[in-house]
Amino acid sequence: MFISAESLCKSYGSGDGKNDVLKNVDISLEKGHIGVILGPSGSGKSTLMNMIGGVDRVDSGSIIVDNDNVAGFDDDALTEYRRKNVGFIFQFYNLVPNLTVSENIEVCANISDSPLRLNEILSIVGLEDKKNRFPRELSGGEQQRVAVARAIVKNPKLLLCDEPTGALDFETSRDVLSLLQKINREFGTTILMITHNIAIGDMAHVVYKLRSGEITEVIRNDEIIPAERIEW
Repeated sequence: MFISAESLCKSYGSGDGKNDVLKNVDISLEKGHIGVILGPSGSGKSTLMNMIGGVDRVDSGSIIVDNDNVAGFDDDALTEYRRKNVGFIFQFYNLVPNLTVSENIEVCANISDSPLRLNEILSIVGLEDKKNRFPRELSGGEQQRVAVARAIVKNPKLLLCDEPTGALDFETSRDVLSLLQKINREFGTTILMITHNIAIGDMAHVVYKLRSGEITEVIRNDEIIPAERIEW
């Protein structure tokens, strides 16, 4: 199993103000699979993803990623883990406004020991003809494609996507999801995505439904739906 997280607990505050964000959460994901964590706002999705990505620490429980005990890493080891193994895609792109498309991607390529070739990545995301443009000159969907390219140029083992289509319209959302499936297929990248959109679960190998910090249902799909056929 590529990701195996067991009995994860996380809370913020103390006393009467204590908020239990995650309560004994278990999830697992095989190498090269797509997983979706599905739930409403405030259910603990982002906290769970941030702990798997080494951004946030657990209060208790274990997180094993590719045989490494991420929950036991010190700060330096977490920094190295994020740099070498994890690509992040967020809802709001987070591109550097005064850098071109190519330069935004190269920022992440420069911190990788084994980056993919820039021209290959630009071709995969369909932005060869936009490589010298700035973010302000791109549509929302094109900016998200740059964000995807920036995340995968590191050649990460794990791609974590936080509501990657949340700021996009329906057609553009399907285009971005199709791109993620393409990356999964061509590079064998393990992808974990959080969303509140139940339809996106159809393109995943496994779906974890999260509500009020607890897993309420696990769905394993025998048939993976191509993103272009997703309807919501």
